[in-house]
Amino acid sequence: MTKANTGLSVRETRPEDTAALSAILNQIIGIGGTTALETALSAAEFREGFVDGPHVLSSLLAETPSGEALGFQALLHNPALPEGWADIATFTRREPRTPGVGTALFERTKAAGRALGLIAINATIRADNQSGLPFYDKMGFVTYDRLMGVTLKDGTPVDRMHKRYDLRPTQGG
Repeated sequence: MTKANTGLSVRETRPEDTAALSAILNQIIGIGGTTALETALSAAEFREGFVDGPHVLSSLLAETPSGEALGFQALLHNPALPEGWADIATFTRREPRTPGVGTALFERTKAAGRALGLIAINATIRADNQSGLPFYDKMGFVTYDRLMGVTLKDGTPVDRMHKRYDLRPTQGG
């Protein structure tokens, strides 16, 4: 478990976290405008997709000292990505917001990715996601591709940004 400066802690998710974390994600889906997911997930779908399904490489939870879930971050195998890459998914509680949750999660996720032998993390973010794009930029992700006009369920075209975080050691560090 990792303690962040804000008093929150980060640990691996467990099956019993499914209800709290799926509630966070389903609220975000319901609000709309930030995630490519457009339909709420059942508890079973959430667990398979983000906790312990076959393509989940890492799944981390941020929580308050009293155990209240603040958000989660997962690394997911995606066969469409190059060898040694994984997708990242980050979702944090909307209300009340807790500063530092995403940053604390990403510190542990980077370590997990390196331990898994990954060389890069891919983030695919809707181009209209006004909180997600700056978050990934702040974490050090760089844009490497853009999918133009991906159609939402309601017919609205929205671009998707592909951003990469390189896990390989840099020269001198």
